[in-house]
Amino acid sequence: MDRSRGSEPEQQKKPFSTNERKFNLVVDSVPYIVQATPFKFNGELRYRVSFNGSSEHVFTWDSSMGQLRAIDDEASTLPDNLEEAISEKLQSKA
Repeated sequence: MDRSRGSEPEQQKKPFSTNERKFNLVVDSVPYIVQATPFKFNGELRYRVSFNGSSEHVFTWDSSMGQLRAIDDEASTLPDNLEEAISEKLQSKA
């Protein structure tokens, strides 16, 4: 019985966590420390993003907007200027 199979999903996630990005932003005079971790979902690159210790938001490419956008349940609580600044920063480092 091969017990290592249960750990395969974790092993697949590990390479992405090493690509974690941390950066500082100041948006509307408010400083943010942003942490973003890329991951693949259905072959599409997405990012788990948190800032200043917040819960995670999921960002993915929105072709109609031409930028990365938050798509999680709490995305509507993100200030538009912050979402745009995070998107621009992630795209500039991609």
